[in-house]
Amino acid sequence: MTVLVRQLLAKRSIARPVGHDDDLTEIGLSSLDMVNLMLAVEGEFDVKIPDRDMTPANFRTVARIEALLGALLQTA
Repeated sequence: MTVLVRQLLAKRSIARPVGHDDDLTEIGLSSLDMVNLMLAVEGEFDVKIPDRDMTPANFRTVARIEALLGALLQTA
């Protein structure tokens, strides 16, 4: 997951380390970046994120994204 976030940061020319619990908006990702991150997660892991789970809170940190992904993969 961290790799996807780093790739997105690189596209935005943001050179900053990303910790598991760092707030991604504080690092510099915009709401549009978060949508792109959601799409990247769906594509990379071949999952469909339900509308109810497409919330800013679920994409605030790498840890939260991984928790969401883990829950989605368990129910698949």
